[in-house]
Amino acid sequence: MSFSEDHDVIVIGAGAGGMTAACVAAAEGLATLLIEKADRVGGTTSVSGGMVWVPANAKMRAAGLTDSLEQARLYLSHTVPGDFHRELREVFLTRAPEAIEYLEAHTALALKPVMFYPDYYPDLPGATLGGRVLEPVPFDGRELGRHFGLLRPPLPEFMLFGGMMVDRADIPHFRTAWRSLPSALRVTRVVARHALDRLSFDRGAHLVLGNALAARLLKSVVTLDVKLRTLTQVASLAMEAGRVAGVTLADGTRLGARRGVILAAGGFSNDAELRARYLPAETGPSSAACSTNSGDGLRLGLAAGGCMVEENTNNAYWTPVSRFRRADGTSAVYPHTVTDRGKPGFIAVDRLGQRFTNEAVSYHEFVQAMFRAHAIPAFLICDRAGVWKYGLGAVKPFTPSLGSYTASGYLARGASIRALAGALGIDPAALEATVLRYNEDARTGVDRAFRKGGNPYGKYLGDAEHTPNPCMAPIGRGPFYAVALYPGDLGTAAGLSTNMHAQVLDAAGAPIAGLYACGNDMNTIMNGGYPGPGITLGPALTFGYIAGRHLARAEAG
Repeated sequence: MSFSEDHDVIVIGAGAGGMTAACVAAAEGLATLLIEKADRVGGTTSVSGGMVWVPANAKMRAAGLTDSLEQARLYLSHTVPGDFHRELREVFLTRAPEAIEYLEAHTALALKPVMFYPDYYPDLPGATLGGRVLEPVPFDGRELGRHFGLLRPPLPEFMLFGGMMVDRADIPHFRTAWRSLPSALRVTRVVARHALDRLSFDRGAHLVLGNALAARLLKSVVTLDVKLRTLTQVASLAMEAGRVAGVTLADGTRLGARRGVILAAGGFSNDAELRARYLPAETGPSSAACSTNSGDGLRLGLAAGGCMVEENTNNAYWTPVSRFRRADGTSAVYPHTVTDRGKPGFIAVDRLGQRFTNEAVSYHEFVQAMFRAHAIPAFLICDRAGVWKYGLGAVKPFTPSLGSYTASGYLARGASIRALAGALGIDPAALEATVLRYNEDARTGVDRAFRKGGNPYGKYLGDAEHTPNPCMAPIGRGPFYAVALYPGDLGTAAGLSTNMHAQVLDAAGAPIAGLYACGNDMNTIMNGGYPGPGITLGPALTFGYIAGRHLARAEAG
């Protein structure tokens, strides 16, 4: 079989998993080609929080936090549904710390422990309150030089002042800048830095969260001399003597891969056919994942003899989303992950005007509650003071006028709770009674119905400066506002069956020679559960690393 080019490794998809795999293969001395069908790299990681879940990592030990693999195993035994994939979870637990140490030694990746970021079910055995979650160290986008334009930017709704990212540590200072001199000085420095960046770039170059993670991996791609092709579509895998030997591009070009091909194209969040097959009918089309994640890698793997895992309890990583149109007319969704639901003075109700869950649970758990209660859509409600201080979905904090949001229909408004109920099509008496009960509990700080703010994760989502309960405040003076919430996803969990080396398996459970998968093209190791922040990126980096190292030891085809 002849190819117009030969490489050792070809990686399809330039998200976190794909860039990690490509960098590791290159660091191991393999000639590596990274193919991305979009015009920019980073995938969903670029618009994410960028958290990486790695139990018992060396960084948390250095920071004085205790954890062990035994505790992590115990926690996963209580939070992962079903017993299948136990061996892959064990591989992840034992090799994730190794993967992080390798990546920090051989690439530009730099992570730091988040001292207080609880696991999502902090009351269960084995949970920790911090340290398992690693976040990217902020990155100066100027280090990318001309390659900065290749990096997918964050969602506009998560930036200020025309493209300024805000670090998690800076958010409280923006809220208190008007009454605290230290906060005012800190905010001034952040904004001044952004103003300088805008003299050279079309957005801020101080990168944090997932954009910093993607930027660090892109820098590594460049430094390690990984060949990168964007705007390139793979049509099929090339098979030779029973192994994957390369790829055929949409234009007919054939590229060889002497060691193998790694699928890392991001899952199927934006493929209608696969969504209809694997996700509940009431889910609808809403996804916060990268728009180019349309099942390409999965179809390539299936055509080569791979198979999808069918046993997951959830085939997506859920998040409630609201739908709107941006000023340029494009449709968009806003993922309600950590910014509003858990804050004081916010409640979610169903069409009957009843609360149906603790609003300060994880986004994955919140959507499962929506499914159980048939609360589709649900409505997130607060007063004007809540919108001003915390924002509401795509409405950023400190927005002086909400007229455009109500005129477009994104926000419903009512001068009273009764009027808001009428705007939402809810029985006014029922909603008034719900708000009355919530306000009574908010004044005492004890949510008798759902224990909002009753565990450490809920408190993390709340406002630490608000007492007695950081997640509860009375919904007070009007006008009142609401946004409709729908089930959405941050990515898909159903993927190709793989083994401990990230090799894709056929229907008989045998590895397909020369074919690997990581990221959301690899089936979740958590069986559809979502135990903590970063349980997608943690395995993506780990199994990307494993695939790259395994290919380095493989014989050329």
